[in-house]
Amino acid sequence: MFTGLVEEIGMIRAATRQQGGVRFVVSAQRVLEGLKIGDSVAVSGVCLTVIKKGSDRFEVDAVQETLQRSALARWTEGTAVNLERALAVGGRVGGHFVQGHVDGIGRVQDLQTRPPGYWLTLQLSGDCAALCVEKGSIAIDGVSLTIAQVKEEVISLAVIPHTAEHTTLRYKQIGDEVNVETDLLGKYVQRLLTGGRPASGLTMEKLSDWGF
Repeated sequence: MFTGLVEEIGMIRAATRQQGGVRFVVSAQRVLEGLKIGDSVAVSGVCLTVIKKGSDRFEVDAVQETLQRSALARWTEGTAVNLERALAVGGRVGGHFVQGHVDGIGRVQDLQTRPPGYWLTLQLSGDCAALCVEKGSIAIDGVSLTIAQVKEEVISLAVIPHTAEHTTLRYKQIGDEVNVETDLLGKYVQRLLTGGRPASGLTMEKLSDWGF
């Protein structure tokens, strides 16, 4: 479990294809403190297990399922990534509960400077968009953000200067892909209200009929 508060920006040193997936070597500094083999690290929002550790790097494996559901397949040597160690018991949750289980890939539609920060607009898949609400939480490349606006399958987020400065969001350009994890609570609510059926059956009229 993570919080979506990025500890540092790391970099992919190597991405080596192997049977069933890719092995990534990630350069890091701060997150190496106390990190052990077998620990989980959120790498741009994807929960991965540390299999090797050096003085300035750690290694993780990404299986085919992870590559298909996230933007990891496009990572190459030199790609900047957001890093966060798993939440320690008793630690403060400054963002929101983030599992590191990516729901889908979003695409940057627009990025505008809106003093004092930025306005980031993303195109999502229908499944991800259905779980987004204004003022709700979402993790973009592992960064906990608040949704400012929802228009069908397009969401907008206000990014404060501190977040932009300390994460890879400041490097994003129109057309770039990002890892998207919607709020965990919304997934459970959707399943309860739809009986496990696709979200397409959930409407405002039905919510009203059920007393919401």
